[in-house]
Amino acid sequence: MTAAVLLAALAVVVGVLVPSVLVRAGWPHRAPRHGVVAWQVLTVTFLLTAALSVYELALRERHIHDGLVGFLSACGLEADAPLSGTSPTWLEIAALAAPGLVLLWPLLFLVRSVVAARRARRDHLRLLRHVGREAPEYDALIVDHDEPAAYCVPARRPVVVVTRGACDILTGEQIRAVVAHERAHLRGRHHLLHVAGRAFAGAFPGLPLARHAREQTSLLLEMLADDRALHGHSSDALATALCEVAAGRAPAPALGAGGPGTLLRLHRVLDPGKRPPRFAWIAVLVLAAGVPMLPLAAVCGPV
Repeated sequence: MTAAVLLAALAVVVGVLVPSVLVRAGWPHRAPRHGVVAWQVLTVTFLLTAALSVYELALRERHIHDGLVGFLSACGLEADAPLSGTSPTWLEIAALAAPGLVLLWPLLFLVRSVVAARRARRDHLRLLRHVGREAPEYDALIVDHDEPAAYCVPARRPVVVVTRGACDILTGEQIRAVVAHERAHLRGRHHLLHVAGRAFAGAFPGLPLARHAREQTSLLLEMLADDRALHGHSSDALATALCEVAAGRAPAPALGAGGPGTLLRLHRVLDPGKRPPRFAWIAVLVLAAGVPMLPLAAVCGPV
């Protein structure tokens, strides 16, 4: 029961307390890639902790006293584990299946989100073929719409869309800057993290981690795309373009240049501040590998 209590406490810390602290931290905005990794690590850690806590509670009368070897034996994964002469009971089958169901629950939402997103993107691309015209000078598709907007539609042949309203008020350099922002989303396959965030939030609707992870990941991905666009374009051009298209709403299957936290991103583009040192990325990678091992250590250790 000790392991179950430790896992339950860890689930509360990861799912409720740590997200509130991380939201108020300033360093993810200075290093958005590090921040995205941090939110993904918290998500994976919570899922592992929840699954293993259910496992411990289900097997509360069959505690594992032999560390990792005992854990593998209980799961039937140890090569030298003795074979039982009796068939497993329904209670034992349910106990072993319960952790899998905890992991399967968000997976079902993920599959549903992926299918819905692909269908929406396919329908929107079919529409763009009829209403859009190629603009080779911008490597984008121009759509006749008064509202200034720019967005990308991920697909096998991805498309960056700029409305006529944006073309009327932006210079050529500003249009290229916002297109570079959208191309950064496509190269980084950021839509996959958006879909995963929606699925996790749908599976755990009241969990602070699910809400904050979705919102903050979206913001950090926008900041990451801003940084990529700044490699080839001036901060003034990108900031002006973001300001002009901020009110434009992208279709559901697309990623828009306006995006969340536009004012915060404008300040960051114009005054990026000091970035974390290079060794900070190594520290993030070490934590990313080590933190998800905490729930495993709680289960596999002696109780």
